[in-house]
Amino acid sequence: MQPSTVSAVNAADVRARHKEFLFPCVANYYEEPIVLTRGDGCCVADADGREYLDFFGGILTVGLGHCHPEVTAAVEEQMAQLGHTSTLYPTQPIVDVAEQLAKITPGKLKKSFFTTSGTEADETAILLAKIFTGKDEIIALRHGYSGRSLNALSLTGHSPWRLISTQVAGIKHALSPYCYRCPLGLAPDSCGVRCAKDIEELIQTTTSGHPAAFIAEPIQGVGGFITPPPEYFEIAVGIVRKYGGLFICDEVQTGFGRTGDHWCGIEHWGVEPDIMTFAKAIANGAPVGATIATPEVADAFTGLTISTFGGNPVTMAATRATLQVMERENVPKRAAERGRQLRAHLEAFKEEFAFIGDVRGMGLMQAIELVEDRATKEPAKGKTNQLMEAAKRHGLLIGKGGLYGNVIRIAPSMLVTEAEINDGAARMRRALAEVK
Repeated sequence: MQPSTVSAVNAADVRARHKEFLFPCVANYYEEPIVLTRGDGCCVADADGREYLDFFGGILTVGLGHCHPEVTAAVEEQMAQLGHTSTLYPTQPIVDVAEQLAKITPGKLKKSFFTTSGTEADETAILLAKIFTGKDEIIALRHGYSGRSLNALSLTGHSPWRLISTQVAGIKHALSPYCYRCPLGLAPDSCGVRCAKDIEELIQTTTSGHPAAFIAEPIQGVGGFITPPPEYFEIAVGIVRKYGGLFICDEVQTGFGRTGDHWCGIEHWGVEPDIMTFAKAIANGAPVGATIATPEVADAFTGLTISTFGGNPVTMAATRATLQVMERENVPKRAAERGRQLRAHLEAFKEEFAFIGDVRGMGLMQAIELVEDRATKEPAKGKTNQLMEAAKRHGLLIGKGGLYGNVIRIAPSMLVTEAEINDGAARMRRALAEVK
């Protein structure tokens, strides 16, 4: 970034008006929230002129970094030509993006439906699965997260996010492949992936025996970057398909090279989804959700529907430019390389700081889980808040998550440099040293 100057924005005024005019559920990080005013690549600046290294990227959304010039130029050019059509009219950008998604997604996925968020993408996927199968029961995962609609909240496996007791019927929550906190109390090297095998009994005992679909994130994002054992998805999806259900792969956080080596996170486990959902990094910050399915499944959706803002020419132009840059820069390979570098730093931190209980993740989707004691694994939520504040003081933005709020989530731009990884790690180590 260019040398930072104090913004004309008054940070205290923004914070005060935010509290006065927005819902209280629009929560912010930090005791004194940061009022961001500009960004460039992996760096952002606030209204007081302070600069930060952003290692959370708007919740894994600015995959190419803030204000990427090619994406910005594409948006400006399209806005000057045609700003809106709705899905009632085909445009060049929407078909270009749909074709590109068909090329980079695994298996037979081919036909897309565009919306404006991950929530809508997952809603579309659930509806499509029910239409195709003629069934209405859905299997989701504990610790999973699917968005903020009533249906998505019902799919979500976290009580703090579910908000109300009335939930959508027909949703069953299977055990999460959370090896660090195995729900069955088993060890990963001898468990036989019981969490996946339990899905069969879940179907036999809590459903009609004919589920419409199983929805799962390859790595559970809000859950704290929970990374399954290698055999998990082959077993879980095999069981669901045995009973006639489809597999919906939620790639909202894991997609577009984030996990390294592959475009989609599920490709690490060699399972081909029937439906896949995207959002976040797909357009480097523009509001885009996408649901892609095999032709057989997609063609079942013949009823009337529209999406007023889905496939908007401007957001599709941003998506097209984002995907072009991602391909040119080979972000799956970059994420794998920089991810190994980041992981080495985190593993070293675990050796140095006893309150780090677990390090997990893939590519540039890495996490550390903080505990009071490694033997008991008691969650250390207080330490998490301390670390967040300390990292802020050292100019590093990171995320948090997990059921207990004790997981630090790290996911910088996939164009992050080797020097920026080392810089971010140095700032994090200084922050960790301040945690009591």
